[in-house]
Amino acid sequence: MGRVEGKIALVTGGADGIGEAAARLLAAEGATVIVTDINAAGAAALGDSLGGLGLAHDATSEEGWRQVADTVRDRFGRLDVLVNNVGGGLPDGNIEQRTLDDYHTVMRRNLDSVFIGCKLGVELMKDAGGSIINLSSVHGIRAAPHEAGYSASKGGVRLLTKSVALHCARAGYRIRVNSVHPGYILTGRMKAWVARSHNGPDLLASLVAQHPIGFLGEPEDVAGAILYLASDESRFMTGSELVIDGGFTL
Repeated sequence: MGRVEGKIALVTGGADGIGEAAARLLAAEGATVIVTDINAAGAAALGDSLGGLGLAHDATSEEGWRQVADTVRDRFGRLDVLVNNVGGGLPDGNIEQRTLDDYHTVMRRNLDSVFIGCKLGVELMKDAGGSIINLSSVHGIRAAPHEAGYSASKGGVRLLTKSVALHCARAGYRIRVNSVHPGYILTGRMKAWVARSHNGPDLLASLVAQHPIGFLGEPEDVAGAILYLASDESRFMTGSELVIDGGFTL
């Protein structure tokens, strides 16, 4: 207990899935947690239940990010941990099937949101230091032929993380920046996707088969990695990739 005691942590996309699990674990370990989500009611409910704050937030909007950053500064005076968790894909589509609009939609959601978050996170943290944790994916390491835009966006998160980490280190800001790369995780959205599929059991079995460990992860598996990067236990890590994938990328 108390691994992030006294820290101020912001989790984007925190109303469900990995973000919710991370917010709950950070709060349980002593952090004051600000939950943001485009689902305003969900963010508010979770933030209140954790004794923190919930805010409506479109993470693809620079103005939306600025409002969140101003609120954090006004209410808490600083930010110690930023979890850039917002992201998602579109239904499967390879390079021949995707439109440029599709590509831009995924890039805004997965990469632009992280860029803006990192920019404002550095602004909030550069005086006192902190930890920025960016959610990428196994498909930021190993490309998916069925989703060109998603692979490009998550690969972008991987190298953006390293660029920001190197800048902060060379500037002497004491800000660590690392990326987390989950495999296929049994979030509520993934379970709903499998349930909607005409061949749900076969789809689930095929996903499990891609993970040598023999099962799919739960949101709490990723939350544990996020907690480690948020804590001072990872003080010697920056620009690193923490892969939580049951062997998917081996």
